[in-house]
Amino acid sequence: MSISRIGLVVHMGKEVARDAAARVRAWAAARDLPITDVDVWGEGTRHTAGEEAELAGEPDLIVTVGGDGTYLRGARVAAAAGAMVLGIDVGRVGFLTEVSVDRLEEALDAVMAGDVVLDKRMTLTMRASRPLEIPHGIDELLRYGRGHALPPPTPRRDAEAYGWGVPLDVWALNDIVFEKLARDRQASIAVYVDSRLFASYSADALIVSTATGSTAYSFAAGGPVLSPDMDALVFTPVAPHMVFNRSLVLSSRHRIGMRVLARSGQVAVSIDGQLSGVLDPGDWLNVYGARQRAKLVRLDDPHFLDRVRDRFGLADSRAAVADGQAPDVYDPGIPIPYDLAHPGPMDD
Repeated sequence: MSISRIGLVVHMGKEVARDAAARVRAWAAARDLPITDVDVWGEGTRHTAGEEAELAGEPDLIVTVGGDGTYLRGARVAAAAGAMVLGIDVGRVGFLTEVSVDRLEEALDAVMAGDVVLDKRMTLTMRASRPLEIPHGIDELLRYGRGHALPPPTPRRDAEAYGWGVPLDVWALNDIVFEKLARDRQASIAVYVDSRLFASYSADALIVSTATGSTAYSFAAGGPVLSPDMDALVFTPVAPHMVFNRSLVLSSRHRIGMRVLARSGQVAVSIDGQLSGVLDPGDWLNVYGARQRAKLVRLDDPHFLDRVRDRFGLADSRAAVADGQAPDVYDPGIPIPYDLAHPGPMDD
């Protein structure tokens, strides 16, 4: 696995992250590998993912040092560059970040040696009825503690607009969220699946997530947990004013459209937690699976539900434990049969 250049994204508000970043730079210097800080939160203007990738010299590997928020910052640049992304965990929950600080050099050595698992995840993109814009002054209201807002996504160069909307230069690893901008005005949005009206919602927010993002905002809003290797769209309403408040899980072959109704309040659009634009009544968007996948670096093949159990602090039912203890792993001590080792339908 050839690495010729590294991009580094750091949560500068944490001393442990700054110290770990210094170790990444030292590791790169010892191997004469160029390394560039990416998406630096200073007083200047932030850049689009493509601009960040170009400024960093189109790195092969993005290393993030922080929590999942920092990881998502790195993932957007990695998607634009076609790079892998490795997360060093100094956060609190850490579903995406893979490597503890004490294994930092071991992880970087493993990447150079090609001794890692490349976990390819589905991402989301979208088309809009017009290029997204962020109203003047809203940055100061919404950026508290999180640095300057990103610029709105630019139109993609690889697709025509026609009557299906402007293709936007967007890759979301977790989710795209549509939420009310004003506290006293609900977001009233008609939701379409493959251009057919499913239902019109009046809600605090509507979430479209990937399977990867099913353990983020969608989960907090009552959505299901999906295995992250699934190619799926998860639609979850937040506090809808209607009886039907369930999530929808759709295959990646579908697309989800959102049209802001005529007397709705304005609707903010966030991509992986970053404000990306504001919709007015009459505006619409289509969210669907992107062509490219995110390339997540893992040191080993992770068991997702072990991480769910650990990160959420899941505990067994006390009533069940009173009735007996279950082993952590079921293993009868003989090779697993073929049908159990390869479950699911066979391809024709």
